[in-house]
Amino acid sequence: MSLALSLVRRRTLLAAAAAILLPLSPVHAQQGAVPEITPAEAQAQAKAGKITLIDVRTPDEWRETGVAPGATPINLYHPGGAEGFVKEVIARVGAKRDTPIAFICRSGNRSSQAQRLLAAQGFTNVYNVREGMSGSAAGPGWLKSGLPVEACKVC
Repeated sequence: MSLALSLVRRRTLLAAAAAILLPLSPVHAQQGAVPEITPAEAQAQAKAGKITLIDVRTPDEWRETGVAPGATPINLYHPGGAEGFVKEVIARVGAKRDTPIAFICRSGNRSSQAQRLLAAQGFTNVYNVREGMSGSAAGPGWLKSGLPVEACKVC
């Protein structure tokens, strides 16, 4: 193999790796690639019917703290795996890939995973509730902000 062909292949592999890894990098996230909203914003938009709020925590967590009013509980660790999770989200919001969806979890980690998963499936209007229910370094979270909760009806 010629040196020129070897360099072209290396550049191609590096470009492919960058395309995969860049969306996960903190610098890229800071540039707005990972849309985030606060719990108060999520609550206001869900209450106004402008966004579908999906709680991706576990059934034990839903029972322990309750869920945001109007939130749909769909465990990210779905028995059907990632495919089962995506199918359940689609069943909730329909096949329209531009439906506004906000994911919330305990601290913002699983909800950002759910957000990336749906974005990879072609959904274009997905948000991470960055502080989660219990809070994180990003802020106090839903519960400590005094936002309303209700008992989980499907737990």
